[in-house]
Amino acid sequence: QKREKDAKKKQKTTEVKEVRLSCFIEEHDLQVKAKAASKFIQEGNRVKVSLRLRGRERDYANHAFDVMNDFAESLSEVATVEKKPKFEGRGIAMFLVPKTDK
Repeated sequence: QKREKDAKKKQKTTEVKEVRLSCFIEEHDLQVKAKAASKFIQEGNRVKVSLRLRGRERDYANHAFDVMNDFAESLSEVATVEKKPKFEGRGIAMFLVPKTDK
């Protein structure tokens, strides 16, 4: 029991934090969101980036993918894309993880 307790203490738990974007987000707003996501990643957490397409925004899905790729590119120094952007229901989601030094 003591060994199990010690092993549990040394475990590192990672949470999944979420950052929500919109299809027509402005550049500064995107930078603010990227800064928040960078903070989450530096703490060792995974980040789920979600973008909800509402109404006619679905017609601009290509633009939404560009927004997601720009977001991932802005965090390329601290994070890698674990799961590329893809449709999940009415929105698009992708996962970012802390970059491992190899």
